[in-house]
Amino acid sequence: MKDTLIKKWRDHGLINDKKVLEAFAATPREQFVPAHLKSEAYCDAPLRIGFGQTISQPFTVLVMIELLSMNKTDKVLEVGAGSGYGAAIISQLSNQVFATEIIPQLVKQAQENLAKAKIDNVTVVQCDGSQGYASEAPYDKIIVSAACSEIPQALVEQLTEGGIIVAPVGGRTTQVMTRGIRVGQALKESRFGNYIFVPLTGKFGLQRD
Repeated sequence: MKDTLIKKWRDHGLINDKKVLEAFAATPREQFVPAHLKSEAYCDAPLRIGFGQTISQPFTVLVMIELLSMNKTDKVLEVGAGSGYGAAIISQLSNQVFATEIIPQLVKQAQENLAKAKIDNVTVVQCDGSQGYASEAPYDKIIVSAACSEIPQALVEQLTEGGIIVAPVGGRTTQVMTRGIRVGQALKESRFGNYIFVPLTGKFGLQRD
């Protein structure tokens, strides 16, 4: 089913970055989902991983990563590690990944999953990712894997000049995928369609509608 997804995305021009597709092909999604859902690992849909969280559908993960315009020398911050799947793909396209997760049980789960996948350039940190992870800043790229009302300024400040952040921005029912390039203290933003994510929690998380 993995090959079927890749063929569909390639044939329809949905994912055009060859390196992103190769990273997806090389990452065993079945190792990042609960045991009882392994047979559904390559359904192009989000799956529940416990604690009110999901692993995003493969297509959505790849859309976000493609928007980051990854370079192998990049240092990347992921906000919302979940089970570690997004970080696992990003790790193949960058030099170093710091993945924040606010739920302690998911921190442990992500660490164990990444270790099983023999990925050693990802550090999973338990903290409020809505505030970023300042001790390792600045980052060349930041990906926010949960819905936010707006891109937190704390994350903008942890980007390099010209760095890229991708996040789903909006309310609780729908968000718009937003790509921002840091220019001074602000972002030059572009938008790429509607999505539905679980809410970002923490100090600068999704506000109630």
